[in-house]
Amino acid sequence: MSVRSRANQRAPRVPVLIRKGDMVRVISGRDRLAFASRTARVLAVDRTAGTITVEHAQIIKKHTRRNPQKNVQGGVLDKEAPIHASNVMLVCPSCDHPTRIGHTERQEGGRKVRTRVCRRCKAPLDR
Repeated sequence: MSVRSRANQRAPRVPVLIRKGDMVRVISGRDRLAFASRTARVLAVDRTAGTITVEHAQIIKKHTRRNPQKNVQGGVLDKEAPIHASNVMLVCPSCDHPTRIGHTERQEGGRKVRTRVCRRCKAPLDR
């Protein structure tokens, strides 16, 4: 395979089962010990890259220039950076444990509805 044809290939889409607003626990990476007994909310999900942004995790320094037109003061800001989705586990709201995500299908109004469920207690995760 030549270099040009390899560059034109699209990256495979990573299946991300976590959604924005879910409560997760960081299980790997530099924030693993800081989040050992805490949960945090998911701020953003990027399905093409397979990354998620978690509240108060993976804090980086962002140097910004002052821009009076956009009312940006400038300086060094702390912001959350995305981490890979495999480094977090979803926390079930009913059993309050980190869990894997399962799926169930049920009929509703003549069509199939697929919902996410907790693998530990089988409680639905969708609101």
